[in-house]
Amino acid sequence: MKNREKIKRFLKTIGLLSLAHWILKLLAPVKKFFCAFSFYFYNSFLTKFPSYTLRTFYLRKIIGISIGKNTSIHMGCFFAGKNIVIGNNNVIARNCYLDGRVGLITIMNNVSIAPDTCIISLTHVVNSPTFETIAKDIIIQDYAWIGTRAMILPGVTVGKGAVLGAGAIATKELLPYSINVGNPAKEIGKRSEDLHYTLNYFPYFNSDIQ
Repeated sequence: MKNREKIKRFLKTIGLLSLAHWILKLLAPVKKFFCAFSFYFYNSFLTKFPSYTLRTFYLRKIIGISIGKNTSIHMGCFFAGKNIVIGNNNVIARNCYLDGRVGLITIMNNVSIAPDTCIISLTHVVNSPTFETIAKDIIIQDYAWIGTRAMILPGVTVGKGAVLGAGAIATKELLPYSINVGNPAKEIGKRSEDLHYTLNYFPYFNSDIQ
């Protein structure tokens, strides 16, 4: 931010600030096109390529998603937006959908997310005459376990060690170490708080066949 202000002051001093604004305005559609293409290329092609290293490198360096160490993002995952922060030792299994276009999705450490899970931070205001959008941040804390085909909706915090069962839909906060099932998800029990595992799951071709 400081460097940007220095550049603006310099351009203003030499009388080129207006020209710079015009050039940036001219280039905006080009930038938008290449940003959209970077997601298209990943979601349509690279997500199917059987290399964790290549997929993770692209997500980090080309798209700009923050991904920690030893996190495995499996084939088929779809990323919409780069407002996504993923910590260490996580497993995001195949065909998951992460929508971080406006709201921020934060996935902490040692989180297990099963296949076909949807994490959605953006929705619409039901009674808005203009179909107004609204975004709310999502936080998934350490050791959370998300079941197959579960859905996490805008504004939800999944507490430390909490479980969201297969097919369940989280519409509000899930308390730490709670076990939640159904639509909308409701707490049905408690999980042990003695959790100290480290996830490390990188199966070849997303298959755990021995």
